[in-house]
Amino acid sequence: MSERIAKLKRKTKETDIEMSLQLDGTGKSTVNTGIGFFNHMLEGFAKHGFFDLEINCEGDIAVDCHHTVEDCGIVLGTGIKNALGDKKGICRYGSCILPMDEVLVLCAIDLSGRPYLNFEAEFTTDRVGYLDTEMVREFFYAISYTAGMNLHIKVLNPGNNHHMIEAIFKSFARALDEATSVDPRIQDVLSTKGSL
Repeated sequence: MSERIAKLKRKTKETDIEMSLQLDGTGKSTVNTGIGFFNHMLEGFAKHGFFDLEINCEGDIAVDCHHTVEDCGIVLGTGIKNALGDKKGICRYGSCILPMDEVLVLCAIDLSGRPYLNFEAEFTTDRVGYLDTEMVREFFYAISYTAGMNLHIKVLNPGNNHHMIEAIFKSFARALDEATSVDPRIQDVLSTKGSL
């Protein structure tokens, strides 16, 4: 199997992003978005999904974090799609129910090519660090639509806002690792239509 790697550059008047993603990695990462807590979440995503991730974003965070977080989601979703290529041999589906102390989060993924996000999480603070909590949904919305991914995220048991967000990122990582993994029994793509 060839290496499943994507390298992207995306520059707008609001952000300048360079990213490298290897799906079959070891979990190492170099992340700089200018938003400390967001960096921590992306590093956790790489570590717990065994993805190698390099991302550098220069964004207009003097305005707020919106453009940086959303555009990183666009680039990461595009990278996932590009690294998967024709999707031959992948498991396609992945899910994880992940605990973090008092919090329990469910994440389920279908790499169907059809974008959809169902996001159920209610935060009780406006920010964690310098990350606006409302941007967590926007980040995963951007990923689901650029990757062509059916994505369900549900906080089953809420609690501390830091714990909820971190559990969301880690459960997404674990579910994506499962969905992108290769099963030798799948000779083509896992669809009766013959394409994903």
